[in-house]
Amino acid sequence: MRTFRHARLLAATGAALAALALTACDNGTGTEDEGRAEPSTTRTAQPDDKQTDDKETGGQTEEANKPNEQTAQPSSDADSSEPVVCNGSNTKVTAQTVSRPLNHMLLTVTNTGSKPCSLPYYPLVRFDEMQWAPQVREDSQPQAVPTLAPGESGYAGVMLSAADGSGENGTTAKQLTVGFQGMEPGSDGGATATAPLPKKGVYYDSALTVTYWQQEAEDALN
Repeated sequence: MRTFRHARLLAATGAALAALALTACDNGTGTEDEGRAEPSTTRTAQPDDKQTDDKETGGQTEEANKPNEQTAQPSSDADSSEPVVCNGSNTKVTAQTVSRPLNHMLLTVTNTGSKPCSLPYYPLVRFDEMQWAPQVREDSQPQAVPTLAPGESGYAGVMLSAADGSGENGTTAKQLTVGFQGMEPGSDGGATATAPLPKKGVYYDSALTVTYWQQEAEDALN
């Protein structure tokens, strides 16, 4: 009888130990599963992500990186450098008698306008109410038409009378009017100019001769 009870006790103890072992295995498996990393999921970019990217690239977005495109605008002063004809409306004219050469006068034309102006051909000189045109020295024609930038001056020489006294109809003038030619020979260049003369006037005769307009004063008096 005692032997039977002892056998039952041993069987019960073995069953209990088996149950404990099984429980331990289950607990180990669960712990291992809990420690495994869950697979990562792809996160959809939110508006904040764009701000982060902008900060990382110095705030330069694709739009900001595009080169500036400027549309060419027509220049309002595209023709501002094209010279106009010098005349009384855009110049100041002075007349000065000189000691050398003898019986000569120097005309000075200064560009008072805002654009370059050209001095084609030679001045149309008229003393008082003179009804005839002075001769022109053909050998004084320059290789190029003088062009004056704003503030620059051009020159012409005037031989007033013959040095040997061979001139005729000599008289003293009190007033001088200077006319300008256009780009075509003999054409009207525009407004005339009045140049003041010395109070005693200027003597001239039939030998009155003018030179072509020059860029330099010494060329006008040579």
